[in-house]
Amino acid sequence: MKMEDGANKIMRQSEQLALFSSMQGGLTRAYLTLEHAQAHQQLGTWMQQAGLETWQDSVGNQWGRKVSANPTLATLIIGSHSDTVSNAGKYDGNLGVLLGIEALHALADVELPFHVDVVAFADEEGTRFNTTLIGSSSVAGCFQPDWLKVKDKQDVTMAEALESFGLQANLVGSDARNAQETLAYLEVHIEQGPVLEERDLAVGVVTGIAGAKRYQFTLKGMAGHAGTVPIDMRQDALCGAAEMILAIESYAIQHDVVTTVGKCDVLPGAVNVIPGEATFTLDIRSLKQHILESSTVELLAQLKKIAQRRNLTVQSEQLYQAQAVPCDPKLQKLWAEVVATETGTPAFYLASGAGHDAMVMTQITDIGMLFVRCEKGISHHPREQVLQDDVGVALDCLIGMINKMASEYTK
Repeated sequence: MKMEDGANKIMRQSEQLALFSSMQGGLTRAYLTLEHAQAHQQLGTWMQQAGLETWQDSVGNQWGRKVSANPTLATLIIGSHSDTVSNAGKYDGNLGVLLGIEALHALADVELPFHVDVVAFADEEGTRFNTTLIGSSSVAGCFQPDWLKVKDKQDVTMAEALESFGLQANLVGSDARNAQETLAYLEVHIEQGPVLEERDLAVGVVTGIAGAKRYQFTLKGMAGHAGTVPIDMRQDALCGAAEMILAIESYAIQHDVVTTVGKCDVLPGAVNVIPGEATFTLDIRSLKQHILESSTVELLAQLKKIAQRRNLTVQSEQLYQAQAVPCDPKLQKLWAEVVATETGTPAFYLASGAGHDAMVMTQITDIGMLFVRCEKGISHHPREQVLQDDVGVALDCLIGMINKMASEYTK
């Protein structure tokens, strides 16, 4: 019987994995749910079929290991996440896990000087508890105990959900890895953006993951009758927010940052009442941490001036922050050499504007990422799509990267 092509197998498995969903007619798979258990059971089966030793860790991540008969180095970890956003696509996170399993299957008869682990992180998206990167945080030793108290929409705490899942909340993170036992972390992921498609490239080498800050702003003015208060006497909170939002866009165009205002609410929200209060969010990102810091300070100052000029009060609350994380230069170089070999063209480098498990794994080891082209850059959406040929290129690159690391790290 002819062996199934690796890329074709991964595409088929992606479809099969998408069936483990709490959503009728779509894909939603959240942390510590029945669908999480079903998906990881299936991944465990595929890992075993690839010749890997398997286990579930203290936080519900699924692991598979290609055992080295004589390991002389720390363990290489390859991974991504298996959970999804609500109404998701099939490839965000999951593709990287399946590529890792299939790469080790292809290398089943190759002796390596180190163990290689592939991991399906159980939660990266934060869909259930609104706390992201739970799986990788546990592995990297930075799981926050306070997360155990966080509740989902049904008022179930994470600790209670862990116990119901068959895990012990008091043991979460007890099996964390450390720098001494970890050689490096590799992650292959769909780009979630349009750059590779625009350049007609199957894959690209990631230079780093942008840092991010998120804020909520509350502007207060004075509500009033829409027909009786003259325009030049108003304290219109929504007009103030509109000017601020345009200032944010203008600032991003002129500086090395990406900004998004994704939510805006108005009170009292009536057609014939001047808005007395407006709230909006700001997401600001940069690959360079110092630029992120300075840009945030400058933008907050600009917004304050707009509020003062319009006789509005403005309050800001920081909701989230993540440090910019560079990918290891040596791993970037190795990825680039592999990409050039497998594609016959020089590697293209690009940054990640989205967060990934790799940004947490940098707490314990060097990280290296490879992006795979996705159609029109669409992600976190049912229309998320990849080309089978591109998956084949990514698989060949990952296999080549493992072999190259086996050679380079034993020199």
